[in-house]
Amino acid sequence: MIPGGGLPRTGADRADRPTLAVVGATGAVGTVLLGLLSERADVWGEIRLVASPRSAGRKLTVRGEEVEVLAAAEEVFDGVDVAMFGVPDEVSARWAPVAVSKGAVVVDDSAVFRMDPDVPLVVPEVNAHAARIRPRGIVANPDCATLSMIVAVGALHAEWGLDELVVSSYQAVSASGKRGVDALREQLVAVAGTELGTQPGDLRRAVGDTGPYPAPIALNVVPFVGSPTDDGWTSEELRLRDESRKILGMPRLRVAATCVRVPVITTHSLAVHARFENEVSVEKAYEILANAPGVVVCDDPAAGEFPTPADAVGTDPTWVGRIRRSLDDPRALELFVCGDNLRKGAALNAAQIGELVAAELGANRP
Repeated sequence: MIPGGGLPRTGADRADRPTLAVVGATGAVGTVLLGLLSERADVWGEIRLVASPRSAGRKLTVRGEEVEVLAAAEEVFDGVDVAMFGVPDEVSARWAPVAVSKGAVVVDDSAVFRMDPDVPLVVPEVNAHAARIRPRGIVANPDCATLSMIVAVGALHAEWGLDELVVSSYQAVSASGKRGVDALREQLVAVAGTELGTQPGDLRRAVGDTGPYPAPIALNVVPFVGSPTDDGWTSEELRLRDESRKILGMPRLRVAATCVRVPVITTHSLAVHARFENEVSVEKAYEILANAPGVVVCDDPAAGEFPTPADAVGTDPTWVGRIRRSLDDPRALELFVCGDNLRKGAALNAAQIGELVAAELGANRP
């Protein structure tokens, strides 16, 4: 049996189903995506695994079958209906247009196309309809921090009309790829057993090389995620603002974000102050979120129940807790949100978009 997919399909059974290419199959997002393709309902015919030439020839398991990894090349996309890209920006910029030229619809997880006005930025629980309008043949996946928040915020927006967001994100090191994870682990080893004093620089001296971060990440938090931009903001903070606006169709939505890197391997957390056009109630917020697809409410602080990365890691939904009405504003809610940045924050959302496109292609087949 294939979880979620019934009996395993034979080649003949899959012949009339769309062909999928997974580009970046050997990377962190690709690895999670292959697992999801084995767990979810099987809507695909052939699945081609694509990576860099150094990974070509490896065999990976998907849907219980071993599949050989192919090196990225133009001919790899011949006959492909949907291509999911979980690769760095420069790789998507080079190969996504090639896949489109071969007739594929691209679902891209990089930042290259997200703010292109001809590329929809899609979260299926919030704006699934947008996936059908794709002048460039590309559908973009939002950033993992945005995705960890927007499913819950979008559900509340549909009820009360969002007016303003103030967000602090606490982002895991896996969003920096293998370098980030390795840096945290190496720094934890470096400080283990070290008697850190109370003088400035003690932690920096114990850690030495801070890796991809401007300060130690072990036993520390780093209030700077992304690259510097004008007026002191970071690229990640502006990205959260711009993507929230685009997904919700609110180009003038007021958003202020502070993005912080924390010593967590996987799962982003966000403290959200959301102000609405109408007065809110905690009871109604519970009802909305409990019935929202892709959301789990975990909120009983007296019993020690609230979202943490340790609970949300490896799961699909956005976890929401600490739901409070603002003390000083009857139109504002305070929330704490956690979401696995490699699952819903990247791979799952891409899989969901791909399934939307596959259903559309199936409906249009003669």
